[in-house]
Amino acid sequence: MNVSKSAQQRLVHEVEFAEIEVEEPVAELSVDGGKARLITSKGEPSEWRDYKAVNLHCEGVNATFQENEKLIEWINEKPLTAGIVCLGDGYPSIWNLISEIKAQRIEILDWYHLKENLYKVGGSSERLKNAETHLWRGNVDSAIAEFKDDEAAKDLKKYLETHRHRIINYGYYQQEGISIGSGAVESNIKQIDRRI
Repeated sequence: MNVSKSAQQRLVHEVEFAEIEVEEPVAELSVDGGKARLITSKGEPSEWRDYKAVNLHCEGVNATFQENEKLIEWINEKPLTAGIVCLGDGYPSIWNLISEIKAQRIEILDWYHLKENLYKVGGSSERLKNAETHLWRGNVDSAIAEFKDDEAAKDLKKYLETHRHRIINYGYYQQEGISIGSGAVESNIKQIDRRI
């Protein structure tokens, strides 16, 4: 069924989004970002703007368009556990937002993004598997040692050094039932992208 742009806009403005009530302290959250394409005049290049989304695991989701302060305020208004687990990918803007959370936190680099960056290096599948095993256990030095003299792994080594304190023993955390991947917020980002 085709719906005109003006009808879509009217429907969006008629919807009231109730404030998310959080009763129990939030123990885990994920932050991710996306890009929204703005409509420009014919012949003008497309403009893309960033937005951020936060998933309070099992409690609710919120996203803002170029209003990180509002998102941070929204998070800090919620009851957060001491040592809240904060998941994010490798982008500095995500960690800048997480750094504004007032609660004591455990920062975890998303396992799937870490693995994705590892496999971008390419080369020997045995070496990649060994490095993956080291990273799964949180052993950054051993993972870096796998690429000691490999110039092609320069970016990976820098990435691992930058996020060293966020690379944990993923196997242990997963066994304890703590999220190691930001799939929950990723799926919300895909829904937001479709709505935009």
